[in-house]
Amino acid sequence: MTQSVTQSPPVTAAPASVRRPLAVLAVILLGQFMAVLDASIVNVAIPSIRNSLHATGSGLQLIVSGYVIAYAVLLVTGARLGDKFGQRTVFVAGLAVFTVASLACGLAANTASLIVFRFLQGAGSAAMVPQVMTVIQRQFTGPTRARALSAYAAVISGGMVVGQILGGVIVSADIAGTGWRGVFLVNVPIGVALLAVAPRVLPAATARGERRLDLPGLAVLTAAVLALVVPLVLGHDQAWPLWTRIMLGASAFGFAGFALVERWVHRRGGEPLFADRVVRAPGLMLSALTLFLVMCTFGGWIFALTIHLQSTLGYSALHAGLLFVPNGVTFGLVSLNWTRIPARFHRAMIPAGLLLAAATTVVMGLLMRTGHGIGALDLTVFAVMGTGYGLSFSPLMARATSRIPLDLAADASGILVTCVQLGVVIGVASFGTVFLTVAGGTTLSAAHAVGVTAFAEAATVLVAAACAFRAVR
Repeated sequence: MTQSVTQSPPVTAAPASVRRPLAVLAVILLGQFMAVLDASIVNVAIPSIRNSLHATGSGLQLIVSGYVIAYAVLLVTGARLGDKFGQRTVFVAGLAVFTVASLACGLAANTASLIVFRFLQGAGSAAMVPQVMTVIQRQFTGPTRARALSAYAAVISGGMVVGQILGGVIVSADIAGTGWRGVFLVNVPIGVALLAVAPRVLPAATARGERRLDLPGLAVLTAAVLALVVPLVLGHDQAWPLWTRIMLGASAFGFAGFALVERWVHRRGGEPLFADRVVRAPGLMLSALTLFLVMCTFGGWIFALTIHLQSTLGYSALHAGLLFVPNGVTFGLVSLNWTRIPARFHRAMIPAGLLLAAATTVVMGLLMRTGHGIGALDLTVFAVMGTGYGLSFSPLMARATSRIPLDLAADASGILVTCVQLGVVIGVASFGTVFLTVAGGTTLSAAHAVGVTAFAEAATVLVAAACAFRAVR
């Protein structure tokens, strides 16, 4: 499955130059870690934010999703900006925006301002994060790239796990009376330190100033995503008024319109967000669809389970965060070590991992729908679920990027990361809506909602497994 990655000759470097690639990888992955951390750390703080700001269910979903909406729809443009002005320049600029927005979130006075600042945070991440994948593709080759991508996947899982734990620690500690605000303020010192180091460490890649932005495509894609996500987020609280159903229908026309606009931009000699050469790369779009579906289930599951653990079962923020550790640890360990598995198994490993994830999701639903607390058996199944995802996510990403020419690295990374982040958005909106709609005021009904959500997610993972099977053929 990853033969084109693992059979390439390793990059040879003089001992004196070894430190620099490692420093480059450390800086970009720390930036990636911050972006992932901020997508997950807020989940644990949801009940505290609700109590402090008197936020509604839809407001909470917008606080969680607003960051990822801006992040997702602007990612390809962020990748294009990196090619136009240089990866180092755009990475540092995005990091600066992200850091300032984090400070603003920590000082937000109400739900509306917090949502606005979360969108601004997402815009900063959208400029910063695509440069990570592009730099990996351009600075690392062969087995070195496979290891870098494995570290990339481990950072994603590690960010999710640390986000849950650190969020719990910060909210529970209530340092200087900051409460939930600390989950945003923690980014500020890290961001300032990175801003001091990144310009000195990252390579000064030659900017391709002739690259053009696809503003029509960006406008239509943004409108289509908002038309899909906003009614899913707000519909439950407002009893699905007519405008929500109209917007959902309009989103389908929006995505169809986006495809037409991309063709129009291509025919006029422009550079569409989804460039034709990139879209036609073997297996790329099927891999992107698989990653999208996987992250749908991941984002939705974390959102629903976090609310259930704290609001229904009464666990503290720290206790709830620690329960995600087994899943994240197994995901990270497998993501870092899948290349040790013999290459002849790589092709089958991806769909098999997703089948394992689907099966364990069903088991989790069966266990949790009775309304009992989380025990050893639940945690064991959760850990096995992480193993299944780990066997699929990083290998699939490596396969998808191994066949992309270097001159298309930015666009390919933008598309893949966009699908990953859109998956989180749609997952929180759709599976979050399923959970909130089914859940009632009692422990038993909320537990039943977790079970229903788990079964819906398992069906989605099965679709992802079918897509992965096609992608690796």
